[in-house]
Amino acid sequence: MLRRAARPSPEDTEEAAMLALAGLTFLAEDGPRLGRFLAMTGIGPDQLRAVADAPETLLAVLDHLLGDESLLLVFTASKGIAPERVAPARSALARALGVEAAHE
Repeated sequence: MLRRAARPSPEDTEEAAMLALAGLTFLAEDGPRLGRFLAMTGIGPDQLRAVADAPETLLAVLDHLLGDESLLLVFTASKGIAPERVAPARSALARALGVEAAHE
């Protein structure tokens, strides 16, 4: 019998969302970084403000950071965050959305 993963607590989800928003801020601080993220997600620059705090966008931010180790390390160093916190945050957001947690 398959068991569904337990939903993260609201605190875990909120903390993950805050980390993802910090990631989006980091991407937005540099034009080429932000441009690459937008190109890879298909989000237009004019749409970003409207969807910036959407759970799907936040998940995409963490996926983007986790997909490029050097970018991840620059992000975490610039924000004083342990790199090991990003994958669990991604997992918490994925579980909250009911999607598979691919980066675990």
